[in-house]
Amino acid sequence: MPDIPKTVNLPSTEDIYLFHEGTNYRSYTMLGAHIAAEDGMKGVRFTVWAPHATYVGLAGNHNAWDGTLEEDSFIKIPDSGFWSRFFPGMEPGTFYKYRIIAADGESFLKADPFAFKSEVRPATASVVTDLSGYQWGDNQWRRRNKAPYNGPMNIYEMHFGTWKQKEDGEFYTYKEMAGLLIPYLVEMSYTHVEFMPLAEHPYDLSWGYQGTGYFAATSRYGEPQELMYLIDQLHQAGISVILDWVPAHFAKDAHGLRMFDGSPLYEYADPLLAEKPGWGTLSFDFSKPEIFSFLISNALFWYDVYHIDGMRVDAVTSMLRLDFEKQSHQYRRNVNGGLENLEAIRFIQQLNKTIFHYYPKALMMAEESSAWPGVTAPAHEGGLGFNYKWNMGWMNDTLGYIEHDFGGRPYHHNLLTFPIAYAYAENYTLPLSHDEVVHGKKSLLDKMPGTYEQKFAGLRLLLGYQISHPGKKLLFMGGEFGQFIEWKDQDQLDWLLLDYEAHRRMLAYTAALNKLYVTEKAMWELDHDLEGYQWIYADDNHQSVLSYIRRGKKPVDTLVIIANFQPVERKNYRIGVPRPGTYEEIFSSETAEFGGSGYHNGPMKSSKKEWHNQVNSLELTIPPLSFLVLKKAGRKPKAVLE
Repeated sequence: MPDIPKTVNLPSTEDIYLFHEGTNYRSYTMLGAHIAAEDGMKGVRFTVWAPHATYVGLAGNHNAWDGTLEEDSFIKIPDSGFWSRFFPGMEPGTFYKYRIIAADGESFLKADPFAFKSEVRPATASVVTDLSGYQWGDNQWRRRNKAPYNGPMNIYEMHFGTWKQKEDGEFYTYKEMAGLLIPYLVEMSYTHVEFMPLAEHPYDLSWGYQGTGYFAATSRYGEPQELMYLIDQLHQAGISVILDWVPAHFAKDAHGLRMFDGSPLYEYADPLLAEKPGWGTLSFDFSKPEIFSFLISNALFWYDVYHIDGMRVDAVTSMLRLDFEKQSHQYRRNVNGGLENLEAIRFIQQLNKTIFHYYPKALMMAEESSAWPGVTAPAHEGGLGFNYKWNMGWMNDTLGYIEHDFGGRPYHHNLLTFPIAYAYAENYTLPLSHDEVVHGKKSLLDKMPGTYEQKFAGLRLLLGYQISHPGKKLLFMGGEFGQFIEWKDQDQLDWLLLDYEAHRRMLAYTAALNKLYVTEKAMWELDHDLEGYQWIYADDNHQSVLSYIRRGKKPVDTLVIIANFQPVERKNYRIGVPRPGTYEEIFSSETAEFGGSGYHNGPMKSSKKEWHNQVNSLELTIPPLSFLVLKKAGRKPKAVLE
């Protein structure tokens, strides 16, 4: 084996040790392709982990994608599994792959697992890229950014390629999208935007959930610096950025991670552990410390380099459960005879501890669909260590309820009341996500029973119910204006619907509801505190009416919420109220500008009549399929009284 040349860019002994220990959390700084200057010459240093390979070389346009010549060959760093070489004179923009010869003599090409950019699909080469040089303008945002628990969080979930498209069907670039998306989010009063996966992926219809380039922002939408610009501008507009991240599995495409050096390297060697048959993908091998270094480095990379504020971690249940969506012959139990993936649990805990060590105010949000305990409990206490979990139970119960026709709703009233029983078991986000409006599930609007007008009233009610329920909020794009057809996942949203009055009014309603949410502290200040919620009357199943109280830290912020899930007006409806005085209807889904009847309850003075376990009560009219918010009127200024 030839001597290893002296160079400042060759991985150090310590870096290599930490990588194999599973604690090299910035391994992206040494692996992959890096612009460098060595021995007085500019060029590119390539380093790759391929411990079972007998040969690694660089293939590209410069050598007709051969990579087997001596001048293309890498040097193997002894006892490390790393191969590396500096190529003087090579420039950013160079397309490349690794020529790998496996132990059995098979020769093949692989994209760089640590590449910072990839060719535009369907091409699959990696691209030498310099990520430095972007001048960020979000320093003030990052300094002021706070932990999310006692603040508003209203997330707009979107698929970048199908939110809006150009007239010819082409995608907007990251930079172009900034001018379209940011004014919209600001006008709609969203606090966060969540992008479905932006890591490189070969197949559009995987939506990014079957990745091949974990460190490469997909080139479908432009250059890495353009994504930095988009995130920077979002921050300067006061909007936090959440990225969908997929550590559970990866695509089997030939140029990707599968059998990377001729043997199972990133995936389990045991097919019963590796295969995810429902998705046609492979699980990462969480028994390998090197996978910890790879994935945790990748998570930190998006925080470090792209300044994201949080991650929604996809498919956590599939990581935790060895039998996830498998038949009895398709999985293997753990060493204790259980069904938990003990290695994946350790990985998740280490991931979250590391992220919060470097980014204490980060969002780490689990898409976890089971009743796994302690998802948002600290890792050092035995929990998984996330700080938020998608409340899939609330989502399933709520959508199950609203899809019942009106006559059946009294018999399923528990679907609305039961979620409060576990609302404080974790730190929850309430998702109305992309998964619920695709593959024949219908759009939110089309799930609603009744006439055309009742469907819109029902959607206004659903969004009001969500916004006033304990927990943070998430809505998938299109729901805000009543997309009538489910998400088509290839074409842009049906923005043409805004030519119709009902959809324009639906959009105006969502904007007003979002503004109410960020304005009224009771909607979010005690989201994770039992003191923040109290039933007024939960058991009016015969009339399908719910009434409850949301509280902030100050009594003056208290709100009374009433939701009528039947297309029937309820006159002279009496509810108990927490304090005596005059109550005002500060928000109603029946406002005419939102498409409602225009009925409005005037100021309502309570009487000292016990009702619903309250000393005071009042009467009001509840319009059909309506969502109402009442607030006790404050004292008028002395000058007004005089």
